[in-house]
Amino acid sequence: MQSNDGERSGMPEQHSSAPGCLSAFTKLRSGGASGFLSTWPAHVASQTVCQRRRDLNKRDVKNHGCSHEFGASVGKPRFLMQLEGYLKRELQALDVQQPKLQERRLQTYREVFDCFIEDFKTYKPLLTAIKNEYEVTLAYMREQIRELAPLSTQLVLVSEQCERRILSLREEERAEMKALKEDKRRLQRVIDDLREKQRALEAQVCRLQEDLAAQYLAYRNEYDARKLLIANIGTMSYATAEETNDGEEVAESEDPVKVKLALKVCREDLTKAQVELNRLHAEYGDVVPRRDWESLDRSHRENVQKLETLQIDFDQMKTEYDTLLEVHKQVLSERDSLQAELEVFQGTSTPRPDWESCADILGGSDRWTELFQGQSSQQRLLVLLENLAERASKDFFDGQGTGSDVPVFLRYEGQLKNVRLKKADVVRIIKEVMKQKYAVDEEQGVQSNLCEFLHTYLERQHGEHAGDWAYSLMDVIHYHLSDDLISLFSDILSGKVDESLYYGQLQLVNHVLKTLTQNDTAESGILTVPELSEALKEAFPLKNEHDLNELISAAQAELENNEGGLAYQRLFIEDSDGQIRSFLSLVKKQATAERHHYINQLRIQLEGKREVDVAELRTAFNVIDPSLHSQALDINLCFVFLVEPDNLNHALPVDTEVALQRLLAADVSRAGPPPSHIN
Repeated sequence: MQSNDGERSGMPEQHSSAPGCLSAFTKLRSGGASGFLSTWPAHVASQTVCQRRRDLNKRDVKNHGCSHEFGASVGKPRFLMQLEGYLKRELQALDVQQPKLQERRLQTYREVFDCFIEDFKTYKPLLTAIKNEYEVTLAYMREQIRELAPLSTQLVLVSEQCERRILSLREEERAEMKALKEDKRRLQRVIDDLREKQRALEAQVCRLQEDLAAQYLAYRNEYDARKLLIANIGTMSYATAEETNDGEEVAESEDPVKVKLALKVCREDLTKAQVELNRLHAEYGDVVPRRDWESLDRSHRENVQKLETLQIDFDQMKTEYDTLLEVHKQVLSERDSLQAELEVFQGTSTPRPDWESCADILGGSDRWTELFQGQSSQQRLLVLLENLAERASKDFFDGQGTGSDVPVFLRYEGQLKNVRLKKADVVRIIKEVMKQKYAVDEEQGVQSNLCEFLHTYLERQHGEHAGDWAYSLMDVIHYHLSDDLISLFSDILSGKVDESLYYGQLQLVNHVLKTLTQNDTAESGILTVPELSEALKEAFPLKNEHDLNELISAAQAELENNEGGLAYQRLFIEDSDGQIRSFLSLVKKQATAERHHYINQLRIQLEGKREVDVAELRTAFNVIDPSLHSQALDINLCFVFLVEPDNLNHALPVDTEVALQRLLAADVSRAGPPPSHIN
């Protein structure tokens, strides 16, 4: 028998041949067991149990069929005993410290089983087929484990990147908060210094006013004393002159009573002036000089503006931080779900299509890896079909000419190259064009033509290749008209609908997201079902209970959660092709149905009229929607009669059906609840 690893390594690892194994058991069959398989004993059930290694130090290894597990009262066939003896010796010869011990044990059992199959002539084909199927399945499972192993590493890397990003954002936020606090303390110190200077100046002004009043009073007293002294001197001089000049006429002198009376009046005037001065000081003592007030007011406005800017930056940073937290939670949730799926796949995996065989069709293994990396089977099928459709498409387009009936962005002649745009590229171009057009229209105050703007955009982006991109863009739009966004853009280009429908849908989605965010008071990104219901009622106050229940059911089905919290921000995530999910699709579908119902109510009010003028249409709108604002009503009327607001009263009547069709092509919606007599 073969008793070491070197001799056993000569046997095949899988599908080992029976002759190679029988060579080790020639003596066993020569002892009388050749060609005969004992049925020992038919009434005793096999009790062979696979025992694992329990103590590596004691080398206590139990093997299948090699221990004394059978009753000693019944004898075994010689061939069975020889097989068990060979198996026991081979297993004991294995070194438990060597790598891949389990594979070596399996190889030993495989050799014994092959010998058993070879000796069991009658059932050899069936047993061989069973063994081969087990070998194939085992090899496939090993391959699946090798393919799925990198996923755990990728998940760990994504988690580490998110954590590093969150830590960096926290550090940046902490630094900015520290800088803001330092700036606040500095400004507070400046304000305190200014207030201290103001108090010092006020104290100085009060002291100067008191000194001035004292000086003025001393001056008035001295002035009055001087006047009295001069008057006395004059009186004495006149008296001396009268005594020396007898017979001379007595000169008239100033009456002292009159002088005293005048002094009394002056003192009363002084008292009144002092009272008035004190009153003015009491009323205007705290008044700041205009120059200082303007300086402080200008500094205050600058500080308030800086504070508002910093607050806006802080709110934006906090929003981004909350978004990153939500993304981190989603990544953790996806990682857990992928781990669970991996465990399920490891337990119950079925053969998958060999996608690598499509590499030649897609342009090589690198191109195959780029397209299929991280995609599901359904997504890989869609990518394959899209590439096949691109291979079937033309390499060049024929220009439609430069006639006036051709859209301006398609006015080219000759051969135009197909740049083979993807659906994701078309969605990106559509969103960028509509965004830039809205900004330009807002800046100029006039709505430009979409075809002309698209022509300008393509020439600015691609220069002389603008024609190639225009025809390639329209070719992809033609193949993806089933997509809501692409179909709406195509209708706007052809003039079937107004571009206000596109902007109305964007505003609707933003309004729903803003309302849900405002109702998330904890700022956790999670809303319970009752909170989601209240938020939707606030966002859509005119919707009935049936429509609201449909939206809640769609959100629960999309997030796969019926009782716990709902991560509402995931409802607004688009896939790589710009495709929205079922919740937003239902919101837009309900909005379209409500718009059509609104126009049908207007149709009922205008029933029986071939033509309608401005006054009649205004009256019809007021009947079905009394809450409609006059400015919004004028916008609807201008769109129907194709005039500017200033010329609305001079607009000519239009056909009723034409007016209704124009309203259907615009973003017209109800402003308030309908009257009780309107269904």
